[in-house]
Amino acid sequence: MTRGDPIASMPLAPFSVQDRTALVTGAAGGLGLAFAQVLHDAGARVTMVDVDGTKLDAAATQVGDSNRVRTAVCDVTDEAALATVFDAAAGRHGGLDVVFANAGIDSGAAGATDWQGQPQAIGAMENVEIARWHRTLDVNLTGVFHTLRQASRVMKPRRSGRIIVTSSVVAARNQTSVGIPYPVSKAGVAHLTRNAALELAPFGITVNAIAPGTFVTDIAGGAVRSPEVQAAIGRMVPLGRVGQTDEIKGLALFLASDASSYVTGAHIAIDGGLSVAGSEAGSHGSGQ
Repeated sequence: MTRGDPIASMPLAPFSVQDRTALVTGAAGGLGLAFAQVLHDAGARVTMVDVDGTKLDAAATQVGDSNRVRTAVCDVTDEAALATVFDAAAGRHGGLDVVFANAGIDSGAAGATDWQGQPQAIGAMENVEIARWHRTLDVNLTGVFHTLRQASRVMKPRRSGRIIVTSSVVAARNQTSVGIPYPVSKAGVAHLTRNAALELAPFGITVNAIAPGTFVTDIAGGAVRSPEVQAAIGRMVPLGRVGQTDEIKGLALFLASDASSYVTGAHIAIDGGLSVAGSEAGSHGSGQ
């Protein structure tokens, strides 16, 4: 951009979250850590929440200034515990401006096909362990519902707020290489986001979903950290590669700030173009 470029000369104030209060679930790594990091770097006070206390402490140290970062160990499937976390965060700061409902897990199970599209019996629907089905939906869908309920409870009295949910491109793309509980949970999340946006709009609260494609995180046992897996997925993505967590920070900041004040109910893909590729392209949504 040149100095005469109107975009280059735009003020950054609409994207500021300076002195705002934020809470991020699933913040000990991956996309959740990226969300916490960009909020902190842009001036917000952040409460990082995760079920893994050891990883959470390490992540909080990585984020930075301890005066603006707090941690809370909590499983989002335990709504009573989550309510306590929200009360503490809101009480400490006089409310919450931004909530990222990001905590999630993969299905812990293989898909009906492998990365190369070959059938594998272990991932067939009849072989999916029912316990995996319940746990995936409990964390990815019910956990998000718990988080939305608590966010709306503390935001409604102030008649303002930003809620951002982590969904996935597989919410809208059927893909057999992903264990079936995961895309089903994310499809539910996408619809929940739209319903919540409609319900909370009269209170000045926006609700939007980020729908990642494949990012390099520890989800799926860290499989996407393998160069071979990255190369295989990259061949299906129009931009030719998987995403890095730093690349999701701009969208997160947009949705957390006043720049998105007229955006609600959106399900925004950030996937290297995968969601607009033909149906022959595979889809491996790797969110949290």
